[in-house]
Amino acid sequence: MSDLRQRFFIEDSPVRGEVVHLEEALQTILAQRSYAPAVQILLGEMLSATALLASTLKIKGRISLQIQASGTFKWGMAECNHLGEVRALADYEEDPHFLQAESSSTVLKTLQNPVLFINIEPEFGERYQGIVPLDQPTLAGCLMQYYDLSAQIPTRIVLASTAQRSGGLLIQLLPRNSEEEQRRVDEDLWPRLTMLTETLKAEELTELDTSEILYRLYNEEDVRLPEAENLHFGCTCSKERCANALMQIGAAAVRETLEHQNPISMDCQFCNAHYSFTAEEALGLFGEHLS
Repeated sequence: MSDLRQRFFIEDSPVRGEVVHLEEALQTILAQRSYAPAVQILLGEMLSATALLASTLKIKGRISLQIQASGTFKWGMAECNHLGEVRALADYEEDPHFLQAESSSTVLKTLQNPVLFINIEPEFGERYQGIVPLDQPTLAGCLMQYYDLSAQIPTRIVLASTAQRSGGLLIQLLPRNSEEEQRRVDEDLWPRLTMLTETLKAEELTELDTSEILYRLYNEEDVRLPEAENLHFGCTCSKERCANALMQIGAAAVRETLEHQNPISMDCQFCNAHYSFTAEEALGLFGEHLS
């Protein structure tokens, strides 16, 4: 069940859903940094959430969740693109309130002036950013509130994570396209599915495979499963991107940096990849050559 995203549909209804499991990718990401247990869990939940939300987009591109705050927890982000590549990172100072805590809610409670951003970046077209108040006890609760109030799509989300595995489940009630569709819908379906979804326990979401989860929850419904999608850790860093970053800061700044650091070294915080630019390479970006 490692690193999969499974879409499902309730037959003859406007309800769709997704189940996500992450294991190898999560462990790869958490191995890059030494995170407190509660921060590990929060990043796991954010990763599962981005994988769920990415599946609702019908575009090529990426979606990210980013928490920004003041105080000891500065920021955390998770990202998923249309290829199923996920990555995540967090920056914080050690805090006794969540250093040994076992719940992501503990981190959320300690945040000062927190904001959650939903960033959608298509390969072509305009970027979108939604701002979500972090005023619910859980990350799932904040995202559900966003969908209910801003997107106006009834949505239920369950997230869970350990340091080894994370999982997520999302169901949505999509708009009906016609009065005929409206008449065919079982009006009790959504309340029933909502109640059943709320019975899902965290340990079930992280330990059981998708088919077992869906059977336990919705065995009285006609559930249709297309082919599952693979998820995996992936980083978008490259020497070309680093070169673009140097070009953005300008030739004068690059020359000044070379006085103290030659070659220029750049490290990716997501995957720990290392990129190096000699003076000739760095100045060559601006059409300059060593004398």
